[in-house]
Amino acid sequence: MKITDITVGVVEAPLITPFKTALRTVEKIQNVAIYIHTDVGKVGVGEAAPTAVITGETNASISFAITEYIKPAIMGMEIEDFAQIMERIDKSIYKNTSAKAAVDMALYDLLAKRYEAPLYKLLGGYRNELITDITISVNDVDEMVKDSLAAVARGFTILKVKVGKDPLGDVERVTAIRDAVGPNVTLRVDANQGWTPKQAVRIIGALEDANTNIELVEQPVHYSDIEGMRYVTANTLTSILADESVFSPKEAITLIEKRAADLINIKLMKTGGIYQALKIVHIAEANGIECMVGCMLETKISVSAAAHFAASQKNITMMDLDGPLLCMNDPMTGGPTFDGQVITMSSEPGIGFSL
Repeated sequence: MKITDITVGVVEAPLITPFKTALRTVEKIQNVAIYIHTDVGKVGVGEAAPTAVITGETNASISFAITEYIKPAIMGMEIEDFAQIMERIDKSIYKNTSAKAAVDMALYDLLAKRYEAPLYKLLGGYRNELITDITISVNDVDEMVKDSLAAVARGFTILKVKVGKDPLGDVERVTAIRDAVGPNVTLRVDANQGWTPKQAVRIIGALEDANTNIELVEQPVHYSDIEGMRYVTANTLTSILADESVFSPKEAITLIEKRAADLINIKLMKTGGIYQALKIVHIAEANGIECMVGCMLETKISVSAAAHFAASQKNITMMDLDGPLLCMNDPMTGGPTFDGQVITMSSEPGIGFSL
């Protein structure tokens, strides 16, 4: 199966409600779609989410990186020479992880189609069903409580609560949500780098004292402040989840060596795709660190690829794959089934989309 062409397009989906974090506000997904064509007529599909405040990429930069650097590096290669393809992608351009991720997942889609197997089976096939959380955007207290109750009414049992934009009010936000939803709903708190290390310790301590029983706190401080992450991890009882601090296997090793987090959130847009994500999950597993698989603001295309990755590995124990659930409509048919908090893998070859 030989690569004969790589084309890029746009995938769009309006959001049900604006997505608000400490870093940005978004009302509509506008991502880059990629299609890898082969000499046997099969097509692999991928997606890249431009998240300038995290990966430094835009739609224009992603498209340019793919068409001008990655495409020339791998055109004409055989899909079966997979490791060589991945080496060429990695060396074709520095960073540009979302662009690389889109190409990576399209290639994995083709590899699994080549062997007529669902991708999660090819990667390990540990489970065929996932439970995801759903995001509660940062807003004033009353609106966040309202959104949380609406999510619980839809059947969600795990809420990922965005904070960090207003540190002084974050304890009130989370406490009010806990009081509203009751003790049986799991709460995850994501500060999106919004606190200083001392603020983080004080806020998490206050949440512990208030018996909010949060499961974890994600990326409490700036991604580059590994010593700050270590300080927070060492001085709180709540599990600390590293997100933006870990893009690569090397960063995962550094984080683990410094004991700067209890858990790692793996996102394909950060790692450059599944190939590097597998390395991170294996490094974490060897060191007794459990992993979450998350997503940026992505449609069903790339979230489905992430779901296949998550379903394949035992050490991935938490899912934050709610991208399609935040959209008003589904731009693609096929792939895993997203039914509320339950994601069920399909038996179709590859990621599951027929083009």
